[in-house]
Amino acid sequence: MKLTSEELEILKIIEENHRLPIETIAMMAMTSEEEVQRTIKKLEDVKIIISYPTLIDWSKVEGQEGVVAMIDVKVTPKRGVGFDEVAGRIARFPEVSSLYLMSGAYDLSITVEGKTMQQIASFVSEKLSPIENVVSTTTHFMLKKYKHDGVIFDDDDEKDRRMVVTL
Repeated sequence: MKLTSEELEILKIIEENHRLPIETIAMMAMTSEEEVQRTIKKLEDVKIIISYPTLIDWSKVEGQEGVVAMIDVKVTPKRGVGFDEVAGRIARFPEVSSLYLMSGAYDLSITVEGKTMQQIASFVSEKLSPIENVVSTTTHFMLKKYKHDGVIFDDDDEKDRRMVVTL
């Protein structure tokens, strides 16, 4: 779908901060509040705007820490449907938070969330690996999040406070 420059401007503004009031977006895009509301509704209806996420650093909430793993999956594509059928099956698992078709050594990249490493290991061995057409998997556990969706996770308490020494 081809968008007008005004619609693109509104998209860029709400991508940066979707919580801005309509009147602020209208001023920033140099248009009317009614036009902003119409544009947002249109873009939601055609699924260009899919959702308005909140980014939470769960590692700072006691008792809510979890484990995130990125899993590379090699798949034998099915005749006539390629990778779509296998990806559709994998996407339906509640543990899967994201799934991408990739170029390179692996076909699919999956992000999985669980409470423990054992829970993710069970997902891989009991749910993912047995799927027909899944040839192999490689699991990488996330140790620390530095940046996500363009937002830098900055913890002042953990900054390197060593003095720089140069000769």
